Amino acid sequence: MPVPQSRGLISRSLLRENAYQAIRDAIVDGTFAPGERLNDSDLVEWLGVSRTPVREALARLERAGLVQTKPGRYTMVSPLDARAVRAAQSVTSAMHELAVREALPNLSAAELDAMRGANARFADALRRNDADAAIAADDDFHGVPVAACANPAIWNVLEQFTPVLRRLERRRFSSLSGRGSVAQHDRIIALCEAGDVEGAVAATRANWQTLVPLLDIPLPGGDELGGGPAGIASPH
Repeated sequence: MPVPQSRGLISRSLLRENAYQAIRDAIVDGTFAPGERLNDSDLVEWLGVSRTPVREALARLERAGLVQTKPGRYTMVSPLDARAVRAAQSVTSAMHELAVREALPNLSAAELDAMRGANARFADALRRNDADAAIAADDDFHGVPVAACANPAIWNVLEQFTPVLRRLERRRFSSLSGRGSVAQHDRIIALCEAGDVEGAVAATRANWQTLVPLLDIPLPGGDELGGGPAGIASPH
């Protein structure tokens, strides 16, 4: 019988995605520190895959601004860069506002309940000072309208730029400074439930533009996230 042309594509796709997610998460959570060299052979051994998915993952991470490469010389974790974080913040905030605007007219009771559940997990994680769980719950909360709006362009932009912000977000959610976001999330839910599109969009914008203590954390090279006339807002 003829062999289907698509044979093996699913497994290769999963290998690429798994390699990408594993390296991305290790950069975001600080396992791979800013400026650290990434060796292909070490990553291959760690992930248990061939060089191809590792190299494809690194190329994708470079496009996202999480790694830097010098062909034939090295690949390293990108240093924390204030300009890159400001740019990512601006784009990410706009995408979440658009997601709420597009999703709200058709947001179901089940989806509102999912937002409430995510916010409850978020509050619990903050009480336990569990930054990883707080980030996961925060992603789940904001991910509801992103999924509900069914706009793949929004998802693609967020997939690229959110990890840049999450490298700093862990510091914030390890402290008390993130706890005001629980009430902000509740307000977003209430406005969505009331069908107030403009109010919900404004509340989402406020949530993503709240200045937090991490803005004054010095970055390698002497720059600071709090520097400049406008500073940068952290997502939460």
